[in-house]
Amino acid sequence: MAIYELRTYDLYVGKLAEAVALYRDEGWPALEKYGDKLIGYFTGDVGAMNQIVHLWRFEDDADRRAHWAAVFGDDAFMAFAGKLRPLVQKQQNKLLLNAPFGPRP
Repeated sequence: MAIYELRTYDLYVGKLAEAVALYRDEGWPALEKYGDKLIGYFTGDVGAMNQIVHLWRFEDDADRRAHWAAVFGDDAFMAFAGKLRPLVQKQQNKLLLNAPFGPRP
């Protein structure tokens, strides 16, 4: 059964544009080779502001753990992460399962 990982990064006020530019210029180029599991990146417009949210789909927990082990072993990604971390106030990860009804990503 597929699992989904919802990652939410709460950024410091005023740092969203800088974080988005960093993702565009360094983060996505480092992650693109792992992108077949990525459903999408999102930023808030109303309600919770200063957030970057991304959703990933994995076949199972072993697939998820192997994916993140590869990403965290990637020098280009870790260089990006070192620049992003000072902009992040809080990170929250949630693991989600498909409901037994409705569409599936």
